[in-house]
Amino acid sequence: MEKIKTLLKEKGIKPTFQRLKILEYLSNNLNNHPTVEMVYEKLLNDIPTLSLTTVYNTLNNFLEKRLVFGVTITGTEVRYDFNTDYHHHFLCKKCGQIIDIDLKCAYAEGEKSIISGHRIDEIHGYFKGICKACSKNVGKKPKSRSSS
Repeated sequence: MEKIKTLLKEKGIKPTFQRLKILEYLSNNLNNHPTVEMVYEKLLNDIPTLSLTTVYNTLNNFLEKRLVFGVTITGTEVRYDFNTDYHHHFLCKKCGQIIDIDLKCAYAEGEKSIISGHRIDEIHGYFKGICKACSKNVGKKPKSRSSS
């Protein structure tokens, strides 16, 4: 928790209990890429006074300070990623899971460059398909129960 507190202070954010818990949740769930609602639901038991608005405002503050990235791969919602290193994302069209992809890509090596006079601040790479787990189940029929 001290590391999270230091990180917030470095970004000029007052480390309130709710902010600490939200950032701690994100840092402990790197492969989850949760929505505002998911964060709220997971923390509500620990913080009964937490509101959805507080989670929304806190995550927006974290976005502005670049503590997290917003992943908009689904087109309908923002998912939050604590991993701010340049990387790609894969969306499984069957189960909806978002997976970090470590892929070497010439344009996404994190180098901020100028292309045709434009300054590049962010690079996002998204892939969509069927994940390994769902691919294993494609075409498999559910086992039928045999009657005795």
